[in-house]
Amino acid sequence: MVFWRKKKNEGSQEKEHHDDRLLRHKNDPALEPATEYDAEMNEATVKELNKTATQILDETELTPVPEHTLGADLKEAEDLDEDHSEEGGWFSRLSKGLSKSSNKLGQSITDVFTKRKLDQDALDELEEILILADMGPKTATKIVSEFAENRFDKEIEEDEIKNALSSSIATILTPVAKPLDITEADKKPFVMLVCGVNGAGKTTTIGKLAYEYHIKQHKKVMIAAADTFRAAAVEQLEVWANRAKCPLIKKDIGDDPAAVAFEALEKAKADNVDLLMIDTAGRLQNKANLMEELAKVIRVIKKQDESAPHAIVLVLDSTTGQNAHSQVQNFKDVVDLTGLVVTKLDGSAKGGVVVSLAEEFELPIHAVGVGEKIEDLSPFKAEEFAKALVGA
Repeated sequence: MVFWRKKKNEGSQEKEHHDDRLLRHKNDPALEPATEYDAEMNEATVKELNKTATQILDETELTPVPEHTLGADLKEAEDLDEDHSEEGGWFSRLSKGLSKSSNKLGQSITDVFTKRKLDQDALDELEEILILADMGPKTATKIVSEFAENRFDKEIEEDEIKNALSSSIATILTPVAKPLDITEADKKPFVMLVCGVNGAGKTTTIGKLAYEYHIKQHKKVMIAAADTFRAAAVEQLEVWANRAKCPLIKKDIGDDPAAVAFEALEKAKADNVDLLMIDTAGRLQNKANLMEELAKVIRVIKKQDESAPHAIVLVLDSTTGQNAHSQVQNFKDVVDLTGLVVTKLDGSAKGGVVVSLAEEFELPIHAVGVGEKIEDLSPFKAEEFAKALVGA
């Protein structure tokens, strides 16, 4: 057997202790430090871990630094302690978050449909409106065809268009509106691999999910920091792990991400954890070596549990619009994606991309985010989203 350990010097240990004091909220109880756990590995696993390490490390400089900073994540994490009960329910926050998208779409509909016949010119204008709302040509054509079949040459008003459009969108979204289910009895720990490009909101999503499952649902949750290429990534994740009061498994910067995942799974099994979430490096989807590193993490996890990971979730930044399609396709080419989380829907008028993603890939959409607060990430509900998107 081979034991993996990189011993830290006293200076770095003292610095980590100092950082922990700075990151921990003053009202929090004392927390255990992040765990550096050593796992026993057979020679085959060690060989797999070393397979592409040199290539991966050579490629890391091509990965851009994300927009998120430690300070930004500290600000978001502080929100976990605040009471937002008077700010309205989820539909209110969803509608507010999608206001840029719904205002743009709604105004365009108002400009075109003020009690007029739904003739071919009107249908052409409606199709253009939907494409400009980032629903994509395929989805726009499908919706317009339904309108032509059921309402052609009839007088129609703005509210009728919005209600009918909401219904058509909900029909597309309903099959993919599937919240995460981590309760299957034969999958413990439930292993979730979280991937995506830099700046998509992976760290924040993991933190909010950890808070939801651990604090609210009383599940035993563990987080693994397998983005070992950037110190800031581990620091950000540690902030969220501390706030959600979940243990964090980490190693030194530059260590193999697959080793972190392997050790975290072994520790999660030993501690009878319900959910293990593994953060991966923010990577450009067109960098072959970095994508191969993600595939290697999965292969190493399967050395311990052939059924794991049980979920491979891609976090998408909705502000990228139609570029989200290429991200999904490129990740699908490398790993077996099981679902999506779409974030930052409050950041642009590109909320329609959720509809085109559902139509194109038919992947489950587990949750959507419309802001920085803990309540602003919620399970995806098709009808609510459709109504909020069109302002119906």
